[in-house]
Amino acid sequence: MAEIQYHLAEDTIDEKDIRALIGWLEGNPRLTKGPCTVEFEKKWSTWWGRGHSVFCNSGSSANLLMYDALLLSKKLKNKKVIVPAAGWPTTITPAIQLGFEPIMCEADKETFGMDVECLEHLLEKHNPGAVIFVQMLGVPHQQIAKILALKEQYGFVLLEDACAAMGASYHGRKVGTFGDMASFSLYFGHQLSTIEGGVVSTDDAEFNDLLRMLRSHGWGKDLPESSHQKLLKQYGIDNTHEPFIFYEPGFNFRGTDLQAFIGIGQLDKMEWLISRRNENHLLYKKLLGEKLYTQNFDAETTVCSIHFCALAKDSKERVDIADTLKQHGIETRLYTAGNLGRHPFWANRYGEARFPWADELYERGFFLPNHPSLSTKDVEYISGVVRKVVG
Repeated sequence: MAEIQYHLAEDTIDEKDIRALIGWLEGNPRLTKGPCTVEFEKKWSTWWGRGHSVFCNSGSSANLLMYDALLLSKKLKNKKVIVPAAGWPTTITPAIQLGFEPIMCEADKETFGMDVECLEHLLEKHNPGAVIFVQMLGVPHQQIAKILALKEQYGFVLLEDACAAMGASYHGRKVGTFGDMASFSLYFGHQLSTIEGGVVSTDDAEFNDLLRMLRSHGWGKDLPESSHQKLLKQYGIDNTHEPFIFYEPGFNFRGTDLQAFIGIGQLDKMEWLISRRNENHLLYKKLLGEKLYTQNFDAETTVCSIHFCALAKDSKERVDIADTLKQHGIETRLYTAGNLGRHPFWANRYGEARFPWADELYERGFFLPNHPSLSTKDVEYISGVVRKVVG
């Protein structure tokens, strides 16, 4: 087996970021959550064009915070939530942990996100209180207008998992701005990184207040002053007890100022990160799109993918492709995680869920590297290795 020369993901924290971090650390700053976190949240909201953003310790925690804020908001008409068959487990697991009734929806053949026909059928049948959909791997859903129309028709709260799609946009509108709340993951190898980290963004002030309390133990210290004063008056809290009154059963999902400082610098190069990932993805699509089934998108979509996803003709060809890539020092992995309805965490509770297209992702899907470090020649070389297998 050849030594890996082309990693599936590379860290977006570069030497310049490290030097800036060292200079900041030499000033003996506060390292735990503090002023840098506030600055990062404001900068994040400005870049995305959303009213509020809450920084936390991971994208998975961001999803859990969204679900719990929704539960406590009293905006739900019921606890049914439609979840995607294709995605990452922690798009779904908070619903299970918090006592929702998750209903699984098939993946679509275009972007591998939520199938809108299946969604509409489930809406008619179950009339759920919420829907969570994934902007799959940085390729925006191509029927967002239909999803928003269904939201208007059926009156559900829409959660948008944009954890692996930061920087992508659909018809000029950034992913992470379509849901009532949207989650992002700032993990290593994603579009930008704070080592570990996550964000929830929203335009809803009530959601923002709940998210801030839930992130930090349930206390009110991180709330906007007007919201905090309202709670103090509501519960008759005196000045002595004010800092440590806990209004909701919260978590400790705080990020650190060290991570937030890195995030501020990452946002400064966001446009460059988008352009590099987009260029690589389009080149992969050009070189492999006629040989393999890949995610589809229109000319008005800006893709910002963390990997290039493709489907082999069958599971045997996928093994052949993976073996050949590894022999050439190219890292790959199966489509993660295919049909989540076939995984024990779901099947043990609700029975195994089979869907024609999500099953195709499970059986045939695989990833190729995409990150800003890859050059045009790198993408051409990787694509050439794959083409040797698929003919």
